Amino acid sequence: MAFENILVERKERALYITVNRESKLNALNKATLAELHTAFTDAFADAEVGGVIITGAGQKAFVAGADISEFAALKSEGGQALARDGQTGVFNLIENGNKPVIAAVNGFALGGGLELAMACHIRIASDNAKMGLPEVTLGLIPGYGGTQRLTRLVGKGKALEVIMTADMITAADAHAYGLVNHVVPQDALLAKAEELLGKMLLRAPLALASAIKAVNASSQPCVNGFEVEMEEFGKCFDTEDLQEGVAAFMQKRKPEFKGK
Repeated sequence: MAFENILVERKERALYITVNRESKLNALNKATLAELHTAFTDAFADAEVGGVIITGAGQKAFVAGADISEFAALKSEGGQALARDGQTGVFNLIENGNKPVIAAVNGFALGGGLELAMACHIRIASDNAKMGLPEVTLGLIPGYGGTQRLTRLVGKGKALEVIMTADMITAADAHAYGLVNHVVPQDALLAKAEELLGKMLLRAPLALASAIKAVNASSQPCVNGFEVEMEEFGKCFDTEDLQEGVAAFMQKRKPEFKGK
């Protein structure tokens, strides 16, 4: 499928998604969100794809927020629908995906851009990255999961400070807060993402999917995460990959997982 707002490229088992609206600092409009929904849905269903790296075009921005021009005519009902559609179609889709998704944050990640990065399983930032949730400066609050995911990552006090001051966070501070996993020079950003994803692609794909599901359950208030972990642990015993992993361990060789 041809996209107008994103670029999608697969190299072996790694899929690269680039938000490609550089003149708009890669801002998320409805069309871009729709394309991201399609790209991630296809990636999670494609057996040839082992994981995803998402970034923004150019060196200035990962995603510098939502397209504010689309907000002007909305009232309460429309605003709720906008948030719900984005959450269901993109942000929750990524977080609950069955394959690892790494955000390579190059430059500004503000508002919806930071929310997009936080929906990913791992975040790597360039040393010039700036992050924040400035919605209160518009009379809004984050609507794509920002209040929830930021709190889970950095704690209630720091999340409220970031949201209510609308201050931008440096890459170094984001790392100190636990918001990003690694900070690297901008010219090493994709290489670091590829290094991490490369290690994951050597592991059992079904086990990776189970790990994502079990870890996500830890932050779902109505779900017993320990029960989910035990269920996913048990399911692994029915996979060919487990048999291969055990055999490889016993035979002192590297396993060759098939995702079965």
